[in-house]
Amino acid sequence: MPIRIIIADDHSVVRQGLKMFLGLDEDLEVIGEAANGEEALKLAHELKPDVVLMDMLMPVMDGITATGRIRTELPDTEVIALTSVLEDNSVVGAVKAGAIGYLLKDTDSDELRRAIKAAAAGQVQLSPAAAARLVREVRAPDSPQQLTEREVDVLRLLAGGKANKEIAMALTIGEKTVKTHVSNILMKLGVQSRTQAALYAAQIGLAPLETA
Repeated sequence: MPIRIIIADDHSVVRQGLKMFLGLDEDLEVIGEAANGEEALKLAHELKPDVVLMDMLMPVMDGITATGRIRTELPDTEVIALTSVLEDNSVVGAVKAGAIGYLLKDTDSDELRRAIKAAAAGQVQLSPAAAARLVREVRAPDSPQQLTEREVDVLRLLAGGKANKEIAMALTIGEKTVKTHVSNILMKLGVQSRTQAALYAAQIGLAPLETA
Protein backbone atom coordinates (compact mmCIF):
# COMPACT_ATOMS: atom_id res chain seq x y z
CA MET A 1 0.00 0.00 0.00
CA PRO A 2 1.41 3.41 -0.92
CA ILE A 3 1.78 6.13 1.73
CA ARG A 4 -1.29 8.38 1.46
CA ILE A 5 -0.53 12.11 1.53
CA ILE A 6 -2.42 15.40 1.76
CA ILE A 7 -0.64 18.58 0.65
CA ALA A 8 -1.68 21.77 2.46
CA ASP A 9 -0.33 25.00 0.96
CA ASP A 10 -2.04 28.24 -0.06
CA HIS A 11 -0.06 28.46 -3.32
CA SER A 12 -1.52 26.25 -6.05
CA VAL A 13 1.76 26.17 -7.98
CA VAL A 14 3.51 24.69 -4.91
CA ARG A 15 0.80 22.05 -4.52
CA GLN A 16 0.98 21.14 -8.21
CA GLY A 17 4.77 20.88 -8.15
CA LEU A 18 4.77 18.69 -5.05
CA LYS A 19 2.02 16.47 -6.42
CA MET A 20 3.87 16.04 -9.71
CA PHE A 21 7.20 14.87 -8.32
CA LEU A 22 5.74 12.86 -5.43
CA GLY A 23 3.63 11.05 -8.01
CA LEU A 24 6.83 9.73 -9.62
CA ASP A 25 7.40 7.53 -6.57
CA GLU A 26 5.19 4.42 -6.57
CA ASP A 27 5.41 4.26 -2.75
CA LEU A 28 3.67 7.64 -2.41
CA GLU A 29 0.14 8.74 -3.34
CA VAL A 30 -1.22 12.29 -3.05
CA ILE A 31 -4.90 11.82 -2.15
CA GLY A 32 -5.89 15.44 -1.50
CA GLU A 33 -4.92 19.11 -1.56
CA ALA A 34 -5.87 21.96 0.76
CA ALA A 35 -5.39 25.72 0.36
CA ASN A 36 -5.56 26.50 4.09
CA GLY A 37 -5.43 24.85 7.50
CA GLU A 38 -9.19 24.56 7.85
CA GLU A 39 -9.44 22.67 4.55
CA ALA A 40 -6.51 20.46 5.59
CA LEU A 41 -8.26 19.52 8.85
CA LYS A 42 -11.55 18.76 7.05
CA LEU A 43 -9.81 16.67 4.38
CA ALA A 44 -7.76 14.80 6.97
CA HIS A 45 -10.96 13.76 8.75
CA GLU A 46 -12.52 12.64 5.45
CA LEU A 47 -9.53 10.83 3.93
CA LYS A 48 -7.47 9.68 6.97
CA PRO A 49 -4.05 10.17 5.30
CA ASP A 50 -0.80 8.71 6.62
CA VAL A 51 1.04 12.04 6.28
CA VAL A 52 0.09 15.69 5.82
CA LEU A 53 2.64 18.08 4.29
CA MET A 54 1.71 21.29 6.06
CA ASP A 55 2.69 24.83 5.15
CA MET A 56 2.94 27.00 8.28
CA LEU A 57 1.78 30.35 6.88
CA MET A 58 -1.76 30.00 5.48
CA PRO A 59 -5.01 31.98 5.63
CA VAL A 60 -8.22 31.03 7.52
CA MET A 61 -6.36 28.62 9.83
CA ASP A 62 -2.56 28.64 10.05
CA GLY A 63 -0.43 25.52 9.80
CA ILE A 64 0.49 25.36 13.48
CA THR A 65 -3.16 25.41 14.58
CA ALA A 66 -4.12 22.86 11.93
CA THR A 67 -1.23 20.60 12.94
CA GLY A 68 -2.33 20.66 16.58
CA ARG A 69 -5.94 19.82 15.66
CA ILE A 70 -4.95 16.97 13.33
CA ARG A 71 -2.54 15.43 15.84
CA THR A 72 -5.14 15.64 18.63
CA GLU A 73 -8.10 14.44 16.60
CA LEU A 74 -6.30 12.00 14.23
CA PRO A 75 -3.29 10.61 16.14
CA ASP A 76 -2.50 8.05 13.40
CA THR A 77 -1.83 10.86 10.90
CA GLU A 78 1.68 12.34 11.01
CA VAL A 79 2.35 15.95 10.01
CA ILE A 80 5.51 17.31 8.37
CA ALA A 81 5.91 21.07 8.53
CA LEU A 82 7.02 22.26 5.09
CA THR A 83 7.76 25.95 5.05
CA SER A 84 9.90 28.73 3.64
CA VAL A 85 10.92 30.06 7.05
CA LEU A 86 13.28 28.76 9.71
CA GLU A 87 12.23 30.99 12.58
CA ASP A 88 12.36 29.86 16.20
CA ASN A 89 8.65 30.56 16.81
CA SER A 90 7.62 28.62 13.72
CA VAL A 91 9.88 25.62 14.39
CA VAL A 92 8.98 25.40 18.07
CA GLY A 93 5.28 26.03 17.41
CA ALA A 94 5.09 23.29 14.78
CA VAL A 95 6.78 20.69 16.96
CA LYS A 96 4.80 21.62 20.07
CA ALA A 97 1.67 21.21 17.95
CA GLY A 98 2.78 17.68 17.07
CA ALA A 99 4.72 17.81 13.78
CA ILE A 100 7.10 14.87 13.43
CA GLY A 101 9.38 16.75 11.02
CA TYR A 102 10.26 20.27 9.91
CA LEU A 103 11.56 20.86 6.39
CA LEU A 104 12.24 23.95 4.30
CA LYS A 105 10.74 24.33 0.84
CA ASP A 106 14.21 24.34 -0.71
CA THR A 107 14.66 20.72 0.46
CA ASP A 108 15.57 18.57 -2.54
CA SER A 109 12.98 16.09 -3.82
CA ASP A 110 14.86 12.96 -2.73
CA GLU A 111 15.20 14.27 0.82
CA LEU A 112 11.50 15.15 0.96
CA ARG A 113 10.49 11.69 -0.23
CA ARG A 114 12.77 10.12 2.38
CA ALA A 115 11.27 12.34 5.09
CA ILE A 116 7.70 11.36 4.14
CA LYS A 117 8.57 7.66 4.26
CA ALA A 118 10.37 8.15 7.58
CA ALA A 119 7.37 10.00 9.04
CA ALA A 120 4.97 7.26 7.93
CA ALA A 121 7.24 4.73 9.68
CA GLY A 122 7.25 6.84 12.86
CA GLN A 123 10.85 7.98 12.45
CA VAL A 124 11.82 11.37 13.89
CA GLN A 125 13.90 13.39 11.42
CA LEU A 126 14.97 17.00 11.80
CA SER A 127 17.39 19.18 9.91
CA PRO A 128 20.44 20.02 12.10
CA ALA A 129 19.44 23.71 12.06
CA ALA A 130 15.93 22.94 13.28
CA ALA A 131 17.23 20.48 15.88
CA ALA A 132 19.59 23.11 17.32
CA ARG A 133 16.70 25.53 17.79
CA LEU A 134 14.43 22.89 19.27
CA VAL A 135 16.86 21.56 21.85
CA ARG A 136 17.34 25.13 23.03
CA GLU A 137 13.69 26.19 23.02
CA VAL A 138 11.46 23.17 23.70
CA ARG A 139 11.50 22.53 27.42
CA ALA A 140 11.17 19.13 29.02
CA PRO A 141 7.91 18.59 30.93
CA ASP A 142 8.08 19.74 34.55
CA SER A 143 6.92 16.55 36.22
CA PRO A 144 6.41 13.71 33.74
CA GLN A 145 4.82 10.47 34.91
CA GLN A 146 7.29 7.67 35.54
CA LEU A 147 8.05 5.63 32.43
CA THR A 148 8.34 1.85 32.65
CA GLU A 149 11.66 0.21 31.83
CA ARG A 150 10.33 -0.94 28.44
CA GLU A 151 9.01 2.56 27.66
CA VAL A 152 12.48 3.95 28.42
CA ASP A 153 13.95 1.41 25.96
CA VAL A 154 11.46 2.48 23.28
CA LEU A 155 12.11 6.19 23.93
CA ARG A 156 15.88 5.70 23.67
CA LEU A 157 15.55 4.00 20.26
CA LEU A 158 12.96 6.54 19.07
CA ALA A 159 15.31 9.41 19.95
CA GLY A 160 18.08 7.60 18.09
CA GLY A 161 16.07 7.95 14.88
CA LYS A 162 14.75 4.39 14.72
CA ALA A 163 11.51 3.63 12.88
CA ASN A 164 8.75 1.54 14.48
CA LYS A 165 9.82 -1.59 12.63
CA GLU A 166 13.44 -1.17 13.76
CA ILE A 167 12.36 -0.61 17.38
CA ALA A 168 10.18 -3.73 17.20
CA MET A 169 13.09 -5.82 15.88
CA ALA A 170 15.56 -4.46 18.43
CA LEU A 171 13.24 -5.24 21.35
CA THR A 172 11.71 -8.41 19.80
CA ILE A 173 8.16 -7.10 20.12
CA GLY A 174 5.42 -6.39 17.56
CA GLU A 175 5.05 -3.08 15.71
CA LYS A 176 1.59 -2.64 17.20
CA THR A 177 3.11 -2.99 20.68
CA VAL A 178 5.70 -0.32 19.78
CA LYS A 179 2.90 2.07 18.78
CA THR A 180 1.12 1.39 22.08
CA HIS A 181 4.31 2.11 24.03
CA VAL A 182 4.85 5.35 22.06
CA SER A 183 1.26 6.47 22.78
CA ASN A 184 1.81 5.79 26.48
CA ILE A 185 5.13 7.69 26.43
CA LEU A 186 3.51 10.75 24.82
CA MET A 187 0.67 10.67 27.33
CA LYS A 188 2.99 10.33 30.34
CA LEU A 189 5.30 13.10 29.13
CA GLY A 190 2.34 15.31 28.27
CA VAL A 191 3.58 15.97 24.72
CA GLN A 192 1.94 15.79 21.28
CA SER A 193 4.68 14.35 19.11
CA ARG A 194 7.44 11.78 18.91
CA THR A 195 9.77 14.68 18.13
CA GLN A 196 9.04 16.30 21.50
CA ALA A 197 9.59 12.95 23.21
CA ALA A 198 12.94 12.61 21.42
CA LEU A 199 13.92 16.12 22.54
CA TYR A 200 13.03 15.20 26.11
CA ALA A 201 15.26 12.11 25.86
CA ALA A 202 18.11 14.28 24.57
CA GLN A 203 17.63 16.85 27.33
CA ILE A 204 17.80 14.26 30.14
CA GLY A 205 20.80 12.55 28.54
CA LEU A 206 18.94 9.34 27.65
CA ALA A 207 19.99 9.47 23.99
CA PRO A 208 21.60 11.89 21.54
CA LEU A 209 19.12 13.49 19.16
CA GLU A 210 19.37 12.05 15.65
CA THR A 211 19.46 14.66 12.89
CA ALA A 212 18.89 14.15 9.18
